[in-house]
Amino acid sequence: MPTGPTTRRRQLGATLRKLRERRDMTLEEAGKLIGVSKATISRYETKEGPIKWPIADALCRSYGASDVEREAIIALAKEARVQGWWTSLGSKIPESMNFLLTLEDEALQENHFACAYVPGLLQTRGYAEAIVRASDMRQPAKEVERQVSIRLKRQEILKRSTPPHIWAVLDESVIRRCVGSTSTMRSQLDYLLACADAPHVTLQILPFASGAHASAMGSFVILGGQQPSLDVVYLDILTGALFLEKEEELDRYRQAFDYLRAQALDITASAALIKRAHKEMS
Repeated sequence: MPTGPTTRRRQLGATLRKLRERRDMTLEEAGKLIGVSKATISRYETKEGPIKWPIADALCRSYGASDVEREAIIALAKEARVQGWWTSLGSKIPESMNFLLTLEDEALQENHFACAYVPGLLQTRGYAEAIVRASDMRQPAKEVERQVSIRLKRQEILKRSTPPHIWAVLDESVIRRCVGSTSTMRSQLDYLLACADAPHVTLQILPFASGAHASAMGSFVILGGQQPSLDVVYLDILTGALFLEKEEELDRYRQAFDYLRAQALDITASAALIKRAHKEMS
């Protein structure tokens, strides 16, 4: 990933942890040096909250960091406070969504496997509305519109001069399931075909004929870029979201995605299957 706010915060936490460990110092010992709790030091290192640059400066001095190291860390602490467009929405954005939006804003590439719905970055308004309504039929129209607007706003990253590369592998059930009306679904399939023509989008369909595959348990997204160690796996679950960052977790999902795209139809055959599903949905 490039160095956006979330990436900077994660780099900052990882660097502070390395400096502390280099001095063979515990979290509690580090906290006592600058007058904060063990939990606070842990929070700084695990990227769970912002860190003010004077605190970062004090930690660097306590850890015996060089001037070059200290200046770089202070710069990271200052830059990590930059905010994205979604912060204007305030507390209406859950923390998990806030993290996803910041990761997407910084990603150079996103690898999606979808087994139920078209990924949000490739959805039409009508399709997105149908999904939001289906997720909770009790939501008022105003809330539905708010959620759909956020989803469509996310798609603006694809209009940048250098957009992230989206590689999406969709289970065939995604293009066969009629979300909303037949007209809504046909429009969505047309949009998928249009997206697939863009140079920054690679779209494959995993056909039913492939049988069992590497991620039969659910959809996932791998967000990342130039620094693989900072990649994140995103899982959308009923009660919120999960973000996986451990190297063994990343390796498992990277391998699963490699298997999935190997089992999927090639780009031309995938487009042909989408067109066939479109025709059969008339």
